[in-house]
Amino acid sequence: MRFAPTEIAGVFEVAAEPRADPRGFFARVYCPQEFAAAGISFTSTQINLSRNDRMHTLRGMHWQDPPYAEAKLVRVTRGAIHDVVIDLRRESPTFRRWIARRLDANRADALFIPEGCAHGFLTLEADTDVLYQMSRPYVGGQARGLRYDDPGFALDWPAVPAVIGEADLAWPSPWVG
Repeated sequence: MRFAPTEIAGVFEVAAEPRADPRGFFARVYCPQEFAAAGISFTSTQINLSRNDRMHTLRGMHWQDPPYAEAKLVRVTRGAIHDVVIDLRRESPTFRRWIARRLDANRADALFIPEGCAHGFLTLEADTDVLYQMSRPYVGGQARGLRYDDPGFALDWPAVPAVIGEADLAWPSPWVG
C-alpha cells in the first residue's frame, strides 16, 4: 500500500499496489502494521457496507463526536463515488477545509478519515457499493451531520443529487458547530 497525505491534516489517500496476472489481480488493502509504519494509528473493529442502487445517490455529511468518534477507511468495491471530507476539528490547522476525491472499484484505492471529520459521498454510477472499515463500533443515537449544500462550506459536487435520505436533508444549515 502507498499512503499519501492530503490537504487535510490526518486524511490520507491509501493506494493499493495490485499484483496482476492472467487471472486478474491481488492486493493488500488493509494491514495494521503498514498503517502504523505510515504513522497512522488505526485498527478496524467494524466493517459496514453501503449499497447504492442509483447514480447520484448522496450520503452525508456524517460524523460522531467524542467519546463515540470514529476513524474510517472508505473504499469502493463496486462502482465509483465522489468522496468528500470536511475537517471539523477546532484544534486542527485545516479546520473547516474540505477535500474531494474520486474513489472507484477499478483502482481499489481508499481514503483514511480520522476522528473529527465529516464524511459523505455522491455515487457516480448506479449499483455502487462502499465498504467502511471503522475504528470502533457504531453507537446509535450519536450520529451528527450537516447538509451537503451548507453555504458555509460551498462543497463542489459533480452533479445534483438524485436521491437523498430524509435524515440528510434534515441536518441544520448553516452549520455553526
